[in-house]
Amino acid sequence: MASYIQNSLIKNEKILLEAKISFWSLLPLILLGFIFILFPPISIILWVMAIIRYRTTELAFTDKRVIAKFGFISRKTIELNLAKVESVQVNQSIFGRILNYGTLVISGAGNPQAPILGISNPMVFRSRLNEHLHAD
Repeated sequence: MASYIQNSLIKNEKILLEAKISFWSLLPLILLGFIFILFPPISIILWVMAIIRYRTTELAFTDKRVIAKFGFISRKTIELNLAKVESVQVNQSIFGRILNYGTLVISGAGNPQAPILGISNPMVFRSRLNEHLHAD
């Protein structure tokens, strides 16, 4: 089964970088599951939520757009043309810095900010995107 990003590519569009959600950003859900281990239905629900979030969050930038997709049954997508990207911010907590995950906030012309939570290696994504945006 192809990913949402693969299915949404337009003719001659190429993926330049894909990012994954960090396992570490899901640690609170996983730990809560262990805390509620005496209540198996709650533990299972928390662990399934972590798995669904991990498997259904997609982020990439192509030679034309930034594309993000969240969710399984309900879906939220962000697609922003590279020409409209004004800024890319990285927000990291102390644990995010130590474990190398964070939130990307992509701002575009005429669009509100688009936060993408819990991404692995957010500084690499931002650097590569900025390199592409400012290439001559």
